[in-house]
Amino acid sequence: AAGVGGSFAYDAMRSDSPSRGQAPALPANADAVEKVAAIVLPSVVQINTVSGDDGGTGSGVIISSDGVILTNNHVVGDAAEGSTITVNFHDGTSAKATVLGTDAVTDIGVIKAEGVSGLPVAEIGDSEGLRVGQQVVAVGSPYGLEATVTSGIVSALNRAVSIGSDEPSDPFEEESGAAARTTYPAIQTDTAINPGNSGGPLVDLAGRVIGINSSIHTAGSGGSIGLGFAIPIHAIMPVVDQLVAGEQATHARLGISVQGNTEGDQVASGAVIEDIEDGSGAMEAGLEVGDIITAIDGYLTPTPDSVVATVRSFRPGDSVDVTFTRDGVEKVVTVVLNSDSADE
Repeated sequence: AAGVGGSFAYDAMRSDSPSRGQAPALPANADAVEKVAAIVLPSVVQINTVSGDDGGTGSGVIISSDGVILTNNHVVGDAAEGSTITVNFHDGTSAKATVLGTDAVTDIGVIKAEGVSGLPVAEIGDSEGLRVGQQVVAVGSPYGLEATVTSGIVSALNRAVSIGSDEPSDPFEEESGAAARTTYPAIQTDTAINPGNSGGPLVDLAGRVIGINSSIHTAGSGGSIGLGFAIPIHAIMPVVDQLVAGEQATHARLGISVQGNTEGDQVASGAVIEDIEDGSGAMEAGLEVGDIITAIDGYLTPTPDSVVATVRSFRPGDSVDVTFTRDGVEKVVTVVLNSDSADE
């Protein structure tokens, strides 16, 4: 999966359309997507970053009337190190912005537009109640084309998606090398998502934000082939609250290292524990090296990445039921998840 924001040269296709203002009143027979667009568009922004001669574009969604905006880390992460950020609002106005906080683990960034008030705020929905086949709408700035609306369905849920990184890894982040990647339990959608959509909202037909568009699979062209991925909103709002408060983001962990499961020369379902951290929730619950984890709290974990993604959908201190096999016998233990914070 590849991130879909921050790398596109935003001035290549910048629209010169006049001020659009608030969406006009809709006719009584307006269809569902049209109604969603009218609700959501005023709370979605285009985010432009400039660092030296380089520039990029992404999207964001307003979460407070005084200018707090939720986006992706890969849209504004470099800006935290000296880039200039400009936010373009739906009414045609713009403002400079600063970074409140970023989190590479969940690919979340929060910025604050300067000198603004009374902004339209997006309603946060419930991504835990989503269903495969449910209609959804994406709003953002693909290829710099701001205020673009696309629609489709939820194609799959809890899809383990990883985006690569060169950062050092922690051997106890559920999978060897997993800390070197953003791995999350994605909402998969066939809604068209392209470079520049990153950080924009995926919403339900009530106009409520149920995910933040973050990555796509491509066939080499860099564009949408109907495989887009959004970070579920319920998994990231606790992290967003920490970043807004100026705190360091924390994440749940089992305290294990896992590898793929094989039987003979065949790949089998599940993730094999290859190491357990002393004092971790996993060790205290009685898990052992060689155990094959097949599910966490009812969510199937057929691969090491799925273990990482599922654990990261919970919070430190949560209790989860871990299903595993040992010597061919299925067992279940309850594990209290640790935190990756040194203070917890």
